[in-house]
Amino acid sequence: MNILIIEDDPRIADFLQRGLRAEGMRVQVARSGAEGLDQARAAWDDHRGGGETTVVILDLMLGDMSGLDVCQTLRAGQVELPILMLTALSTVEDRVTGLRLGADDYLCKPFDFEELLARIEALRRRGRALQTPASPVLRVADLELDRMTMKVTRGGKVLALTARELALLELLMSAPGRLFSRERILANVWGVNEDPLTNIVDVYIGRLRSKVDAGQAQPLIHTQRGLGYRLEVDPAGSAR
Repeated sequence: MNILIIEDDPRIADFLQRGLRAEGMRVQVARSGAEGLDQARAAWDDHRGGGETTVVILDLMLGDMSGLDVCQTLRAGQVELPILMLTALSTVEDRVTGLRLGADDYLCKPFDFEELLARIEALRRRGRALQTPASPVLRVADLELDRMTMKVTRGGKVLALTARELALLELLMSAPGRLFSRERILANVWGVNEDPLTNIVDVYIGRLRSKVDAGQAQPLIHTQRGLGYRLEVDPAGSAR
């Protein structure tokens, strides 16, 4: 995943850059609004040429110009990258203004890094509509999910899944091999306001596994104890 951070506070920019790179993301940093506009336009041009979508993390209070002006300028120029506005201003009026000018989400400082990751992931999923049109069918080994009909098959056999199980499976299949923490799964499938202490993720993983992997020689849903879940073919060292 590509991330563009537009932030003029070096401490915050460096913290975000280190943390997001540790999560395996490709990160660029713009230290001013003008630099951010140039990099966002370049990222949009790259996307339109077939490149991956870039999620923009935009500070509201920049030294050379307002983050609101940056957002409004990008949207006026038909730059449709997902934008997460990051700011210390937390009034309803501030949030409404940012969203009306084209921001996709709004996160107030101080923030929890895990919540930031969950919001970035949600924006990435929303940004799929920006991607170059591709097959609506997700495939991992002999498991297929048709996102147009939400029909799931394994080895040609139709699997009967509930709406929540489908959402969970789609998330896991959207990035084969990626480890999803329980918190990220909660944020993407149930919403960020769910109690992080609930065991609902484990319950639904168990239900999904019983339908996807039951009776199969090759299990696809794997547990990394204490960290989360991934869907892939026979990862080395994983435990069910």
